[in-house]
Amino acid sequence: MGVKKFFQELKTKVSPSRLFKALVTESHDVIPKLTPAVKSIETIEGDGVGVGCLRKTTFPESSQIKYVTHRVDAIDHDNYTCKYTLVDGDVIGDKLEKVCYEIKFEATEDGGCVIKLESEYHTKGDFELKDEEVEAGKEQALGLYKACEDYLVAHPDVCA
Repeated sequence: MGVKKFFQELKTKVSPSRLFKALVTESHDVIPKLTPAVKSIETIEGDGVGVGCLRKTTFPESSQIKYVTHRVDAIDHDNYTCKYTLVDGDVIGDKLEKVCYEIKFEATEDGGCVIKLESEYHTKGDFELKDEEVEAGKEQALGLYKACEDYLVAHPDVCA
């Protein structure tokens, strides 16, 4: 098994508390409204977004990926951080054991925030993950964050 780490960051105009709600605690309501690429997000075990709960994201039938399941490993509502692990789904396959994420929303002086996401890809056997293989997923995540920012700016009452 090998581990490969990636880091990405995005500065936004939205406060950490609103983005944390939209992308973490209320993602089941907000994310499917942002993009047709996500059909639904549902809690399949646990209390929603508490430690240990499992959340299943289902994608449209036209998508190459049908679903993914994440487990919440740690959540800090006061500091706007969340650690979670991709534990099941089409992307796991025979090459990945799991993918661990840590997302942080840090306030900026202008009232916005910086989203910081660290990803750890745990591979199976001697499979070696190439940077290019992860690039599409990173771009998709950044696109989702940008869409969320645009949505929250256009709808100041959402996640307020």
